[in-house]
Amino acid sequence: MGNVVTVDEELIADRTNTVKSRDSCFRSSFQNLNSLAYECIKRLIDVVGSLLLLFISMPFMILIGILIMLDSPGPILFRQPRYGKGGKVFILYKFRTMHVGAEKLRASLWAMSDMRGGFKLRNDPRVTLLGKFLRTYSLDELPQLFNVFKGEMSLVGPRPHPLDEFDPSNPDHREILSVKPGLTCLWQVSGRNLLSFEDWVKLDLQYVRNRSLLLDLAILGKTIPTVITAYGAF
Repeated sequence: MGNVVTVDEELIADRTNTVKSRDSCFRSSFQNLNSLAYECIKRLIDVVGSLLLLFISMPFMILIGILIMLDSPGPILFRQPRYGKGGKVFILYKFRTMHVGAEKLRASLWAMSDMRGGFKLRNDPRVTLLGKFLRTYSLDELPQLFNVFKGEMSLVGPRPHPLDEFDPSNPDHREILSVKPGLTCLWQVSGRNLLSFEDWVKLDLQYVRNRSLLLDLAILGKTIPTVITAYGAF
């Protein structure tokens, strides 16, 4: 009888492991399908949303372009390499808010940064008079709607960082770079430049690990009052 019990126990254990394996496989397949559906819906929202916002904002963008030309010499748009999904570098578009040659002064001003661990200046001497207004209300970011439409960015996602601020070999940074950068994010609606760079990274990781359509919609909803009140912007 002892041998029979042993065989039965082994058979039950084998069947249990088989069921667990099938259940694990099913959960994995469901998660992959759910992730694929999320990405497809998110991309659809990005395309439709960016086109709609470009159509609505185009008259204002043309006006801003004219004002930039009148305000200071130089190009209307500022183009800068930024890290995208998977660490791939793309060219980010912004309205120019600084005097020409401002990037060359960046290193010399780093010690004056108002953000712990990062580079943000409350009273940046490189910023033009019009540029200060555009930056306060995030109007300089409007050209990034073209980046969203092209698929380089999303409406919601971690903000794309300059190449000298992010390290793809850093585990946390690499995890953040596993998703598309966005026009707005948790950092944007949680205090922006009032936070430290470390807190910024923590919020980006929180988004990456918990992202969903509901979270994206919540962030988009909070972005509007944040931009209007200019909370944390400088």
